[in-house]
Amino acid sequence: MSWLERLRDGLSKTRKQLNDTAGNLGTDLKDTFTRLDSVEDLEYALIAADVGRTATEEILEDVRASRQPNLQQALMEALTLQLEPDARRAQFRKLGFSPDARRTVVDPKGHVVMVIGVNGVGKTTTIAKLGQYYMGRGRSVMFAAGDTFRAAAGAQLGVWGERLGVPVVQGPEGGDPAAVAFDAASARAARGTDLLFVDTAGRLHTKHNLMEELKKVRRVIDKADPGEPTEVWLVLDAVTGQNGLAQAKKFHEATPLTGVIVTKLDGTAKGGILVPIVRELGVPIKFIGVGEQADDLQPFDSQDFVRALFDVEIPRSQPG
Repeated sequence: MSWLERLRDGLSKTRKQLNDTAGNLGTDLKDTFTRLDSVEDLEYALIAADVGRTATEEILEDVRASRQPNLQQALMEALTLQLEPDARRAQFRKLGFSPDARRTVVDPKGHVVMVIGVNGVGKTTTIAKLGQYYMGRGRSVMFAAGDTFRAAAGAQLGVWGERLGVPVVQGPEGGDPAAVAFDAASARAARGTDLLFVDTAGRLHTKHNLMEELKKVRRVIDKADPGEPTEVWLVLDAVTGQNGLAQAKKFHEATPLTGVIVTKLDGTAKGGILVPIVRELGVPIKFIGVGEQADDLQPFDSQDFVRALFDVEIPRSQPG
């Protein structure tokens, strides 16, 4: 099964949520907005999928003003706009669904990527998948096992590193995460490695000390490798819905994010959570995951996502 087929399958719960509540999404657009019950059904469907009330209102406005012939096409266009930060949204309004509007290449701006998020979202496994993704595209990779507080987290990343042939910088369990990050950033600079992914602690986002710890890790990386990290990516579990968004805001306040990775989209009926993540944080979705296999993590493309959500043919090969 191809990645795009897995994406369509993975979004089946969210698709069912939309279809069950919004009814026939292929209906005539003008007809939909002459009937109050149809508008309310569509509004409820979007909110139930965790799109959020503010975004839902904007989507309905865009659908109302759309030149598309039917509701499904208008809704797809409006959702695509919502899944991109402001600058990209303007580009989509200009280019629509043309190939020029696609975004599937995910190259970090520099060399060090901090990967953050609460425990249980799959940070360590995601880092391994990211390493495999970039190695497959000719980049040299290192890992830093900076989650020294979670039992066996360093060992888990070490196993992944050995399996993939990726060097892993580790410290003692319970040791200083910043020291691990400093050593790893220094080693990356000395070796000239293309990319360093830094795993970080992920205790509850309400713990103030965790946020201060993440700020410290960022500072020491900059001391060891000036100008880094250029990227801070948050891993979110799609199943957590609005709770995940609350987590994202806390992390964004502590150490500004440059991107979000959303995992476990195959296990939720609330795949619309991607919309408020983009809207409220103002950062792009970088990757999405729809399964446990290494290649189930792929670069996010809003058009592919929306087409898969509505089970519409995606006219191109696997992304990336």
